[in-house]
Amino acid sequence: MMNSTYPAWVFDESPIDDPFGYGDRAVRFLRLLKHPASTAAGKSFQLTKWQERIVRRIYGPRNPDGTMIVKKVLLFLPRGNRKTSLAAALALLHTFGPEAQPNGQVIFAAKDSDQAKIGFEEAIGIIGEDKRLQAATRIYGAKTGKRMIDCAMKRTHLEVLSSDGGKAHGLTPTFILADELHVWKGRELWSALKSSRVKKRPLTIICTTAGAGQENLLFGEYINACKIASGEKANPSYLPILFMADELDDWEDPATWHKANPGLADGFVSIEEFEIAVADARDRPLERREFLQFNLNIWQSFSRTPLFDMAVYDGGLDPHFDLHELEELPCWLGVDLSRSGDLTAIVGAWKHSDGRISVHPWFYLPSEGLDEKARLEQVPYPRYRDEELLNVCDGPTIEPDTIADKIIDLCGTYNVQEVVFDPSLAGPIMSKLINHGIEVLQHRQSPTNMHGPICDLERVVNGRRIRHGGHPILRNHFESVVVKRATNASGLTTMHKGTRHSNHIDGAIASALAIFRAAANDNTRSIHDLDDDEYNRLMNAA
Repeated sequence: MMNSTYPAWVFDESPIDDPFGYGDRAVRFLRLLKHPASTAAGKSFQLTKWQERIVRRIYGPRNPDGTMIVKKVLLFLPRGNRKTSLAAALALLHTFGPEAQPNGQVIFAAKDSDQAKIGFEEAIGIIGEDKRLQAATRIYGAKTGKRMIDCAMKRTHLEVLSSDGGKAHGLTPTFILADELHVWKGRELWSALKSSRVKKRPLTIICTTAGAGQENLLFGEYINACKIASGEKANPSYLPILFMADELDDWEDPATWHKANPGLADGFVSIEEFEIAVADARDRPLERREFLQFNLNIWQSFSRTPLFDMAVYDGGLDPHFDLHELEELPCWLGVDLSRSGDLTAIVGAWKHSDGRISVHPWFYLPSEGLDEKARLEQVPYPRYRDEELLNVCDGPTIEPDTIADKIIDLCGTYNVQEVVFDPSLAGPIMSKLINHGIEVLQHRQSPTNMHGPICDLERVVNGRRIRHGGHPILRNHFESVVVKRATNASGLTTMHKGTRHSNHIDGAIASALAIFRAAANDNTRSIHDLDDDEYNRLMNAA
């Protein structure tokens, strides 16, 4: 089980190493600044206790020669915790503060020019509150053009770059502030900044909220930071500061809001605003997803270009869903088998005369290691077992006969037209089913073969033709889908699972197989009634 990633040291008042006093020096400098929006006396920059401890932890620990131990920071904070103000102040610490280096190049990097402008204007707002700083600096491009702040006395300059801008080569920064890395466009700027680290290893602070999916620059940093924060990996030069709720935390509980938002206690965001946001999110899946990501900082497993809208999927919930009412409808079973102690999924897809498709799953897990799996994945498998939402098989594996017998039972209850398998794991099961006279279709789960089922699944969900009973495991599997759409001539769409331990897509795969046949079948002929040419055309279309 992974240890907690929560940065308890921010609040526990434990000693922070500062042998040369550089951490204290940085704090004193920041407190000398002024901010136009400050409510403190003389508009002094408001550095809260938790922010002060973060600054001390970055700048205090040093090697015997005085060089910094911390070289990269992931400051992972939800919206509304004044990341931008702190980031701008730290950039100025390296521009004309005690961390400034002769001929130093301070980089403030963001997604685009508009996002970069926010941080830049925060910095010049701080400068504008102090006549001494105004006299010591020259500001370029405050309204248009390339944005820079020069400090002749320190021989440094702060430069604003955006990932949608021109090429950035020949950089030799002494400090890098990367803002909201998960939404950057392309890799060129980030690659240029990383290559510059080889020359001087400048302090790099990534200041961001949570992202979604794997197709972004922040994802790898986030996973690496979690491993370091939990103690799974050691790297003293990397400081993860991860403020986020855990998946099992009650998202409606004010204690969870405070856990993820250290600025909530300081009034950065009002409790009333959180209460309103939670009330809106209770019955609106899209708002809930956004609240979890942006306000509780929970990384979302879905892709930034998801296969389907979970709000639409949730709209297919029928509170009166009754399996008995489906017994006469044509049914297709999709099966996704597990290799070892993982989930096996059987999903039925029933085709209604109006074009809707009802789906319902049956999930299987081995009993051995169930409690540990529940703790590791933070999924209540024992509760699902007790609520008869999960079938738990005795022993370390799921025996093929168990699945075969369940399918035979389903075929005796429902009007099953076909059972669809990937044959790589289904040999013994298919043989038993065929001996019982059950129609079996082999469908290999290669990218080419799965393109058709995935597209049919997408069309049925987004076309609001899906109907279901709200099975929680199936919903988790749908939400865990990470989609990739090929931009080359193949145009293939493929499904993958997210990176959290709880991300499984077995139910989504089984649903795709079942819906593929339900959506395509004319209900009058079995696959075995097709001649060779028709069969080959069908398989090529898949």
